Amino acid sequence: MKLFHHAAYRFIEKRRAAYVFSAIVLSLGIGAMILNVVQIGSWQNYGVDFEGGSLVQVQFGTPVEAGQIREALGPENAAEVTTFGADNEYLIRAPIEDDASITEVADRIEGLLSEAFGPGSFEVRNTELVDPKVGGELQQKALLAIMFSMLLTLTYLAMRFELRFGLAAVIATAHDILITLGFLAAFRVEIALPTVAAILTILGYSLNDTIVVFDRIRENMQAKGARKRDPIDLVNQSINETLPRTVLTSGTTLAVLLSLLVLGGAVIQDFTIVLILGVVVGTYSSIFVASPALIEIQKRFGTGKSGERKKERPQPATV
Repeated sequence: MKLFHHAAYRFIEKRRAAYVFSAIVLSLGIGAMILNVVQIGSWQNYGVDFEGGSLVQVQFGTPVEAGQIREALGPENAAEVTTFGADNEYLIRAPIEDDASITEVADRIEGLLSEAFGPGSFEVRNTELVDPKVGGELQQKALLAIMFSMLLTLTYLAMRFELRFGLAAVIATAHDILITLGFLAAFRVEIALPTVAAILTILGYSLNDTIVVFDRIRENMQAKGARKRDPIDLVNQSINETLPRTVLTSGTTLAVLLSLLVLGGAVIQDFTIVLILGVVVGTYSSIFVASPALIEIQKRFGTGKSGERKKERPQPATV
């Protein structure tokens, strides 16, 4: 492929602009999380999987508006009604009250719909019931899964390359996850188990792209005469050499995900949106976050095994 065959872009020189951009996006995301805590009592819009409650999927035989369903359920049930899948198909989410069981909430929804629209006017396609205690445990396990995966990332790259490569990759991965969580908070996308799976997938994709760049950086560091070169020039060369692979991989992945977004239906819509965001952010971070972070770590702590360590300055004689 001749795309970017003679690429010589100065990516690292643009790192300060990238820092500013990332800082703005991260600040907006953190602000959205704080606003959510004030308005809805939680930093994310957790779904039934994490909060507990009932989820009833119904399909009506005749056209029915979501507003009519909300009116039939009444404000006391605090139910959320959203379109889902085929025409006249809806998802009804209802929290569990302190004095009610999970089954009672689902039965109450079906009873109110039967009273408002008549028995047999709708079909219950699916019912999910999650205990609040189980939802709380899932929140903790999801957070632990993300933290554990980042720890494994650091350990693997420290063994595969050097510790400084691992630290730079963890910084980029944390950057990607925080931006994704900020996006979810800003648009109040419902957090369910598939969403957590999408976040973990983003982590793997970002790590894979970063490793490709880091592997080329290490090869160029070990080349003849590399110690005499400016580290910034060397990293820029490595990014440009892997740019065709990065663009092809990201482009083909986005093409598949966009097809899923258009043709996949509402069932996997949130999952697909998170993955699309993750691919874009992961590609950006491997170039403008992970590589500059490696340069910054090298400036402060030395180049490690692949390059020349900082020379110690001679100390003045003391009497």
